Amino acid sequence: MQILVIGGEGRSLPEVPAVGKVRFVHDVSLVDGTPDIALVHVREPGDLDRLRSARASLDPTCPVFAVREDADRPTDEDLYEAGADDWVLSDNLERRLPFLARRRATLLSRERRLRAIIDTTVDGIIVIDETGRMLSVNPAVERIFGYTADELVGRNVSSLMPDPFRDEHDAYLLNYLRTGRRKIIGIGREVLGRRRDGSTFPMDLAVSEVRSQDGVTFTGLVRDISERRRLENEVLRISDQERRRIGQDLHDGLGQMLTGIGLISQNLARRLRGEHSPVAGEVEEITELVREADQQARSLARGLVPVELDAHGLAAAVQRLSTNAARLFGIECFFEEVGSIPLRDSTSAINLYRIAQEAVSNAVKHGRASSVRVTLASGRDQIRLRIQDNGVGFPETLDDDRGMGVRIMHYRARVIGAVLEIRNRPEGGTVITCTLPRSSALWPDPANQTSNEVTLP
Repeated sequence: MQILVIGGEGRSLPEVPAVGKVRFVHDVSLVDGTPDIALVHVREPGDLDRLRSARASLDPTCPVFAVREDADRPTDEDLYEAGADDWVLSDNLERRLPFLARRRATLLSRERRLRAIIDTTVDGIIVIDETGRMLSVNPAVERIFGYTADELVGRNVSSLMPDPFRDEHDAYLLNYLRTGRRKIIGIGREVLGRRRDGSTFPMDLAVSEVRSQDGVTFTGLVRDISERRRLENEVLRISDQERRRIGQDLHDGLGQMLTGIGLISQNLARRLRGEHSPVAGEVEEITELVREADQQARSLARGLVPVELDAHGLAAAVQRLSTNAARLFGIECFFEEVGSIPLRDSTSAINLYRIAQEAVSNAVKHGRASSVRVTLASGRDQIRLRIQDNGVGFPETLDDDRGMGVRIMHYRARVIGAVLEIRNRPEGGTVITCTLPRSSALWPDPANQTSNEVTLP
């Protein structure tokens, strides 16, 4: 334990073996190294400058105790304002010093244990002040973002975010401090991070707030979920491959068999009708049922293999979905395409289709909608899918069936880097919007696109 005594006008304090090494200096400028405890003699109000200088020069983790001869001079308020953590009377210093040393040793032990946990955790920990300036980061942050701690401390945390979140961060922080309205603080959510090389990656972020006499600080817990997203994408890819296989089997196997049976029964019905057979009508009825079964099998096959990346692509698949929904559910289901949809990534296309499929189904089954409008729009920077209905709206709490469908929609949006928003319409019904940025999909040269943003009617 290293104890530093500053001032005292030449008076010394006997060494206390139970405490550790005690060093005496008359001026803080003579201090080298970092003591464990600093004792600053303050006899008169004029000595407060010595206390301020010690507080400013020493490590912030080093406790500074004011040593005074009079219990009333300087005042407690003056001492704390000058930077003292506590005070002690000079007459009691020798007796109190072992206690202060033991208390400091206990605190140091706790700090070391906490520091060991923080330094070895696989999650990044970032502490910022109320302006967004980073005060400290742990080694995991260095590994995740590719910066050193010295490069990050003092910078704004928005430098670890891609656009447009970078520009929005400071305004959000200021708005929270002014209004108390939360969007992330106290609520874990998934966001995008930006590494030193400019690449972006998905991460889980949880933010907590600490208020103290020194002001407000925020602690962010960051977890890189790139590998989890990769595995989820792989699961979805395999799942969609299996869907496609089943759909192709339905189309090429069962569909072809039903078509053959239909042709045979049609010929048989025609021959029986020519022979004026009494069972001709029944055979014609069988022929019609086989034809309907064939159509349903082919419709199921198209649902399982919705997006073929040919000249028709995603827009044609969503239009077909709208047409089938109107026919199967007996509702009005309109489709509108705004701009050309130049999406070339099959994973993104299939997931957008599944989101539209789930949203339309929910609108009818749970929202009791009689009219649904599906809009697919493209701009220079994003693709936007919107499904709006005239149903009963979106409830505050969901049952297991509907809750699972909503979670799957959010999940599909996340794995392709899109943002899904669900809200109620003021005039009634629900609006579901899924926005896919350019960076998340394979698009043609943006020079061929004329508009800069998506505009939905």
